[in-house]
Amino acid sequence: MWVLYTLLVVLALLAFKFGWGVVRVILKTIKWTFIILALSVVAFIVYYNIAVDIKYPRNTDIPATAEVQNDSLGSFVGNNWMQQSKDSIWELYVEGDALQRGDAFGKLNKDLLYYQEKVFMNQIDELVPNRKYQHLLKYFIKTYNRNLTSFVPEENLEEIYAMSNACSHEFDYVGDPYDRQLNFHAAHDLGHAMQDYMMVGCTSFSTWGKNSEGGDLIVGRNFDFYMGDDFAKNKEVAFVNPTTGYKFAFVTWPGMTGVCSGMNEKGLTVTINAAKSTMPTGSATPISILARRILQYAHNIAEAKAIADSTHTFVSESLLIGSASDGHTAIIEKSVDQCTLYEAPQGQEWIVCSNHYQSPEFEKDENNIENIKTSDSPARWKRASDLVQKMAPLTPEKAVCILRDKKGTEDDNIGYGNELALNQLQGLHSVVFNATKLQMWVSTAPWQEGKFVCYDLGRIFANPKAARGNASVDELSIAADSSFINSPDFKGYLLYRQLVRQFKKKNPLEIYDDDVERLIASNPNFYKTYELAGDCRPDIECYDTVRLKFWKKALECRIPKQMEKERIEKKIKALTEKKNLK
Repeated sequence: MWVLYTLLVVLALLAFKFGWGVVRVILKTIKWTFIILALSVVAFIVYYNIAVDIKYPRNTDIPATAEVQNDSLGSFVGNNWMQQSKDSIWELYVEGDALQRGDAFGKLNKDLLYYQEKVFMNQIDELVPNRKYQHLLKYFIKTYNRNLTSFVPEENLEEIYAMSNACSHEFDYVGDPYDRQLNFHAAHDLGHAMQDYMMVGCTSFSTWGKNSEGGDLIVGRNFDFYMGDDFAKNKEVAFVNPTTGYKFAFVTWPGMTGVCSGMNEKGLTVTINAAKSTMPTGSATPISILARRILQYAHNIAEAKAIADSTHTFVSESLLIGSASDGHTAIIEKSVDQCTLYEAPQGQEWIVCSNHYQSPEFEKDENNIENIKTSDSPARWKRASDLVQKMAPLTPEKAVCILRDKKGTEDDNIGYGNELALNQLQGLHSVVFNATKLQMWVSTAPWQEGKFVCYDLGRIFANPKAARGNASVDELSIAADSSFINSPDFKGYLLYRQLVRQFKKKNPLEIYDDDVERLIASNPNFYKTYELAGDCRPDIECYDTVRLKFWKKALECRIPKQMEKERIEKKIKALTEKKNLK
């Protein structure tokens, strides 16, 4: 109101000095300025809603199907079914065209879809607790992904659309179900693009010929995508029998029709590993959709490369492609600007993929050079390479042993949960493929330490109905690492995770010496343990020397990324300069 009073006073003074003619001109100018601004805002809103409008697939006519029925084995609708194994893995079989598959996927997963979205939104609430900022984030994502549907093949749009019809409307404040599910498929890429958010510091490897028992093509991978423990609860193995392309299986979670790890009926495997990217200005084809297209439509490395060449993506990624028909494995290294194929040197019958490029084409790439210099990727690559050669010839059991490895490059203890390790004890899934025999082993909780359940794709696709209630091959399962699960170290690590959550919620001044001692004892070789201990009680001057000691101890531990080391060094420098400590 005071602004209006001020304006009236100013106008009165101007009228007194220059006359009402001048005041009328000023008022007219203000009026037209307001009208132009108002029209500009309206025009922007209209343009925004047109520009970022998510396009629906051309065909949305979902065929009428029966309702989902339940029996002692699980749920089914038509020939499609879903069940939960005794090892707590959800097993799903769907068939038909895109709309039929998506419809079955959604109906059978209805309750799990709600749970997964609820968990995802809870994670967003934790990361961005302010609802106003969430709305800003929503508009940013809508603008960023404004052209997303132009880059996703029509078949995948139809499948996602049909599946989204089973989603809840509780989260429509974010977008309608179809809009949300499309954006969820690009979440990996968007998070990756924004400041190289390394939620996916994955490692994969493959052996064949003399490096594998019987010459089989073996592939192992850890998928270290982490969105909280609740997000990882409902692990799902999907078996897909499409009307076009090849039958395939992939490890996923409810709502995700893109592929992170999978194998098709021709013995072609696909796993994805993030690489360092520049920040793009808009979205393109999500990597998981590209991997899905390869799995469904390629039967060898050349066909996989051709699909990758013809697909425009907006982040950098390595795709490890194992091919039974070729008898070996190669890596498609794809950035926004180029796509190349990296193969093992002549005579080498193994290959390892972490999060940096290895081909000559990327030797001078600035992002790749920086990534090799500053990240944990080279250390994991070296550790996997050493173990693959040391343990040759590989079997699925030996591959699992490598995936469970928690040590550093020098076989040293680097603390549990360290990103320098192959097994970071947080992975969403871990999987081993024998592409030659069409067998895949999928991890069960906790992380890679539980039993690896075996699935025979040849048997399942030959008779999907017979796989209901008995999809896995029990006699080929790989036992849990009970020696570690029952060890004091594992119990200590679980306590460490619990204490970290408590410390984040507590006021730092309410964390006492006993709490800090428990934290250090729970994971004593991990740099984050000491960094967190040093972060406690920042306003207590007598504690400054102790805090400095903890941070210096953190620097003596193995730290995965240069930026993390620099963060701790800045804390030490700031405290030293402030208190003149040494």
